[in-house]
Amino acid sequence: IFLVIICCRRFYYHKNFNFLCKSNTTRFLSEPRGSNVIEATDSKNNVLVFFKLRPDVITEDNLHSNILVSSMLDSPINTLYQAVRQVFAPVLLKDEKWNKAFDPKLQKLLSELEAGLSTALRRSDPTILTPTDEFQFWRECAHHGNKDLFEDIDYYNLDILSLFEVVDLVEATKDTVDSVWRQTEHDPYPQSRMHNLLDVIGGSLGRFVQRKLAALNLWEDTFHSVKENIQAGISVCEQWVSACEYLTGQLWQHYSLHPWKNEKYFPELIAKLGQRLDEVLTVRTLHEKLMFLLPAGEQNSLHLSHVFEPFAGLNPVHYNPYTEPLWKAAVSQYERIIAPVEQKIASKLKKLISEIQDSPQQLLQIFQKHKELIKHPNISKELLFERETLLAALQDYVKDYETDFETRCHGAPGDVSGPLSGKNLSEVVNNIVWVQQLELKVDDSVKLAEALLSDLPRFKTFHQSSSCFLEQLKVYEQEQFDDWSRNIQSELSNPKSGLCIQANSPVMELDPVTGTLNILYSDRLVTLLREVRQLSALGFAIPAKIQHIANTAQKFCKQAVILKQVAHFYNSIDQQMIGSQKPMMLQSALAFEQIIKHPKSGPGGKAQITWDNPRELEAYIQKLRAAAERLSTENRKLRKWHTNFIQKVISLMNIDLLRQQQRWKEGLQELRTGFASLESQGFKSSDMKAWRQHWNHQLYKALEHQYQMDFFFCRLQFRPPFEEVRARYYREMKRFISIPNHFRGVSEAEDESIFTVMTERNANGFLTAFSKAEDLFRRLTDVSNQFKEWVVIGQVDMEPLVKTHLSSKQDWEKNFKALKVRGKEAERLPSTIRIDCLTVNCNPVKTVIDDFIQKLYDVLVVSLRKSIQAHLCDVSTFLTDAMEALVIRPQTVEEIAEDNLKYLSLHERKEGIFLLFQEAEDKNKLLRTVAGAGLDSISNLRATWDKFELMMESHQLMIAEQMEVMKGNVLSRINIYLQDLEKFKARWDQLKPSDDVIETGDQDVLEKSAQMIKEKKKEFDELKTVKEKLIEECHNFKLEEPDLSLSEAVSQDIQSCAEVWALYEEFYQGFQEKAKEDWITFRSKIYLFEEFLFNWHDRLRKMEEHTVMTVKLQKEVDKYKMIIPLLKYVRGEHLSPDHWLDLFRLLGLPRGTTLEGLLFGDLLKVTDAIIEKAIELKV
Repeated sequence: IFLVIICCRRFYYHKNFNFLCKSNTTRFLSEPRGSNVIEATDSKNNVLVFFKLRPDVITEDNLHSNILVSSMLDSPINTLYQAVRQVFAPVLLKDEKWNKAFDPKLQKLLSELEAGLSTALRRSDPTILTPTDEFQFWRECAHHGNKDLFEDIDYYNLDILSLFEVVDLVEATKDTVDSVWRQTEHDPYPQSRMHNLLDVIGGSLGRFVQRKLAALNLWEDTFHSVKENIQAGISVCEQWVSACEYLTGQLWQHYSLHPWKNEKYFPELIAKLGQRLDEVLTVRTLHEKLMFLLPAGEQNSLHLSHVFEPFAGLNPVHYNPYTEPLWKAAVSQYERIIAPVEQKIASKLKKLISEIQDSPQQLLQIFQKHKELIKHPNISKELLFERETLLAALQDYVKDYETDFETRCHGAPGDVSGPLSGKNLSEVVNNIVWVQQLELKVDDSVKLAEALLSDLPRFKTFHQSSSCFLEQLKVYEQEQFDDWSRNIQSELSNPKSGLCIQANSPVMELDPVTGTLNILYSDRLVTLLREVRQLSALGFAIPAKIQHIANTAQKFCKQAVILKQVAHFYNSIDQQMIGSQKPMMLQSALAFEQIIKHPKSGPGGKAQITWDNPRELEAYIQKLRAAAERLSTENRKLRKWHTNFIQKVISLMNIDLLRQQQRWKEGLQELRTGFASLESQGFKSSDMKAWRQHWNHQLYKALEHQYQMDFFFCRLQFRPPFEEVRARYYREMKRFISIPNHFRGVSEAEDESIFTVMTERNANGFLTAFSKAEDLFRRLTDVSNQFKEWVVIGQVDMEPLVKTHLSSKQDWEKNFKALKVRGKEAERLPSTIRIDCLTVNCNPVKTVIDDFIQKLYDVLVVSLRKSIQAHLCDVSTFLTDAMEALVIRPQTVEEIAEDNLKYLSLHERKEGIFLLFQEAEDKNKLLRTVAGAGLDSISNLRATWDKFELMMESHQLMIAEQMEVMKGNVLSRINIYLQDLEKFKARWDQLKPSDDVIETGDQDVLEKSAQMIKEKKKEFDELKTVKEKLIEECHNFKLEEPDLSLSEAVSQDIQSCAEVWALYEEFYQGFQEKAKEDWITFRSKIYLFEEFLFNWHDRLRKMEEHTVMTVKLQKEVDKYKMIIPLLKYVRGEHLSPDHWLDLFRLLGLPRGTTLEGLLFGDLLKVTDAIIEKAIELKV
């Protein structure tokens, strides 16, 4: 306030400020001169405005109540806009007090004023401060008919997004600014404006990341949540930095229509923010690894929960050059705090690495996993040997990569000696991607070495060799691209290469010879587009000539792909159609062909569609696709009907024509209904003739099949049928009997015949004639019965019958012999049989019988072959499993026992399998006899069986040899065990706590001694387990037990020592339970501690044998018993806080001790002080 007054007095008495003495004036000041009016000038000077609230003369009394001061920067519009936006609008529209008192109409007018000023400012001043300023400018331009260049990204609602959603927004922003830079609807986007836009977008993203992360407690929140959010923030920063460098450093610099000039743009602030976040994440990750590797006890003793205190009061995400020294100081203090932990961590890491040192891959993973820890100097120094091992492994890895590269670099992708091949990649892109993957692997190895191994002597050599190899890879990569560029440019000069496309050339042509439709957009162009896109993404600068061709091809690519699909459909529709259905689709096919042959209709139009008329081409494509879709739909519909008809006719072939004629009628009706349905849908009946004829042929096959089935397989019949022969015979007999009735002799026609009575006179002979006729037909039936037993085999399915009843060799042998006998008998069957006036031709039925016999013979041969194959399969499976089991050499006693059981099992099964093998050989001999050839594989199986026999015989010898080897292993392990035992005894004798430790050691020393004894006992128990295992193996191998007296002596010593210290652990555990109680709660329960002491006093007194430990514990009990009566003086229920502080100082408790945090154990620690100050405490 004093300074303001001084300033005001200075202004008041200044010669240029005489307006203060006048009424109703405003002062507009610019540097040394002043004026009483506001002048509109183009000056860049800053302006300070003084104006009065009332038209009074300014005095010292009203100076502070009548003058307002305002600054004016740039322009009055900007000043007014900033004042409204940042001062008055927030106060009047968002503050509850002023919002209620402010008229809604005025609120609306104020919002409109802010929006109007913003628009006016953007039109008059191109400077933008936030991304939304630029986006709003282009949105307003869109209202005047222009395109909104930034409509695909939304920064207006940035704060409601999550960090993970903004990662996607950054990628969308990159694509949008790239399209804005490349747009051709407006003038080229100015580089200075784009530079400013990239800068403000980076600032907006950085502030967003800071706001989101500031809501978290980065040091105390769960590590998983903090890690995810920080990584998302780092990703936002890194993606934007990468996007700016890629766009301005590579992509736009090679964009010939609007190249980026000068150096690439680097967003320094957001990059530094990303580095700060990475440092925060490193500190937090390091802490988590320390917490993971150290047990809870060590964490408490090392105070790991307080390591973040240097960062208290410091906002880690608030990065700027002024906060950087504070951050560095906090990090340095943090590293000093964790320095004592590093020794413990180094020993744990050394042990962890030693367990997997023989596996280079796991070694790399361990170093990568704990990289933050190993980078610390103290830990790095302790792991010197392990880091040298890692460096050797990295050298081997890089050498392997180099060897692999030299082997494959001259081959073709996919070959054994060529680069590894990927999907949908041309040769050049595949080679470059393969090399870049190698570069990444080598680069990862180099980065790991730089981070962890840079101080090693051999690092320089490794770095040089790796750098040379990386340079070699980059040279190969560039050579691949240069070769590709030369080849493409040479193809561009060749009109037949397929890469030359002109905008005014036709899009397609019909081959006059083959009639195929060809699209004049070669597949090589599609490949070129893909190669250009992929190579650009890989960071290569495409030559302008190739880029021009690619751009031209890209414009027509979408239409070309659609046209190629249509052309493929046109060229292959003939194969897709069913031949008999083609007349039904003739009209649609002709319409489709008409569109292709005559792309344009109307007078004066061109005969062909060209690439340079996109609207006409798009309309033509739509017409083509509609015609193709109509034809394709018809074809699919008719094929579906055709498929349904196939299923129906197949079902008719399995329906008995004789017994299920109604189902046949229903099936035929369904077919007729299908044809009628298609007619109702517009298909002409005349076009369906070929299709109907096709299905008539299929029905003929089904009908003939059932007709033949009923004829051959249902019953044996005469041809002509028996009933027809019988009817014809009686008809002839009737004609014969009625001859006298029609016989006229020589009489005239009108004379009465004398012959008619002949029938009546001979009527008694009719009975004899009819009896002989019935006898004739009875004998004819007997002829049919004579052949029934021969054709009965045709009434059954022979294959299941043979499979069911034949199993042994004798079964097949009997059937082959019986079949041979029946064949000879069938040859003796008569060819004709005469019964009075009837002659029966038997040749047709004999032919069928011969067919049945041949069929049965074939079935027997096939079934015999299958039976042999089944036997051989069982034998082969047995031999394979058995030989796999016999070839394994057991390594332990359990494996020997298991191996013997397998051997006995194989021995038991062997006899049965051998009989099965013999039966297969016998059947094979029979097959060779009846069929002329057997199975050749049986001889190979015989050799395998002989090998199996030899392995069975040598198995016991192998087991004996293995037993000797294992005995030697046991003796070696016994020697190792004895050496380990001696080492353990030496360490035990040196480290076990002596009586002096018990007598003079404090509580921490005693606790560590007890813990050491437990660890040693656990270590000895492991040796004891090894000893028991060795003794058991000595018994198993009938070896003499080694002298293990030393083990018993050590065991007794450890046991006696453990019993002594177990007593201390028990006492200490109970003591600690009481000591952890807070004093305010426990001061009314002192009797519990007193009971604890008396119980231990009685227990120690009753012990028969006293040791140094019991004496020590007795002293502890007596000491604490002495303060029991004195504890009432420190209860302090009525003490004030000041009295408590005096009490703490009197007892010597640490500074900072409070009553709320006081534990019973804190008082026990000052037992001596309580006893010494007993008199003062009473007072």
